[in-house]
Amino acid sequence: MIKRNPLVLDFDGSVGDIPGATVLPLSDWQEDIRFGCTLRTFARLERHLDASIEDDYGTVLMGSGDYHHLTWPLVKRQRLRGPFQLVVFDNHPDNMRFPLGIHCGSWVRKVALLPYVTHVHVVGITSGDIGAAHAWENYLRPLRAGKLSYWSMDVDVGWARKLGLAHAFRRFDDPDSLTRAMVDQLELAPQPTYLSIDKDAFSVTTARTNWDQGRIEERHGMAIIAALRGQIIASDINGEVSAYHYRTWWKRLLSGMDGQEPVPQAELDAWQAQQRALNTRLLAAIAQSSV
Repeated sequence: MIKRNPLVLDFDGSVGDIPGATVLPLSDWQEDIRFGCTLRTFARLERHLDASIEDDYGTVLMGSGDYHHLTWPLVKRQRLRGPFQLVVFDNHPDNMRFPLGIHCGSWVRKVALLPYVTHVHVVGITSGDIGAAHAWENYLRPLRAGKLSYWSMDVDVGWARKLGLAHAFRRFDDPDSLTRAMVDQLELAPQPTYLSIDKDAFSVTTARTNWDQGRIEERHGMAIIAALRGQIIASDINGEVSAYHYRTWWKRLLSGMDGQEPVPQAELDAWQAQQRALNTRLLAAIAQSSV
């Protein structure tokens, strides 16, 4: 295991101080990139990151889950280390259609298309995004091709069986059974892994976010990370809670539809303190399981 310092992509100031971390100021990009953007704008940011970031960094922290699409270029930076799989903690599939370019809910399809990515496991979904009412919004090709699996709870996914996609949907009754199955999967077929954690996969008692949240507890996340010991080649963490008022009308509309309500300052401070303590423990666990 080689110790590498964390890297903070500081769009929104929500991560806070992390001892030893490298911080890349990106607040000027917040309006353009947060939640979603055109592919042209995203390519500009990717070029900026490539010019600004050295290769030797540890876990990347990117702030709000509104930036989860940054995992796509971060994965591409690992292409010379392929083949590898992705394990993603998320309450949402992040495999949804977005005709305007790329956003925090559509990036998984982009990653699943990369030839050096062997498989993407999205773990902890309880969102109705994978239910029958939203089936048409999911990109089906990576599911059908065996490049993507949803590990979920609480959602009726019977529609997938009717379309011949049952192999891509792993549904469980509770976080304990999901975690046992995921740990078994990882121990049965160990391989280099990129780990991406959106903390909205966790329950509100573990980490409060301003997205709808799942049911995984910290102990479940830690068990999965421990099962990846010696396999994690790179990682990122997002899901910090942060307040932002978009100037762009369509971002105000879509973020409002996602139920992102403003958080009072007193609650925001408490939630961020909880998040930062969890980040410290996650960073330690990831370091123990890294290559």
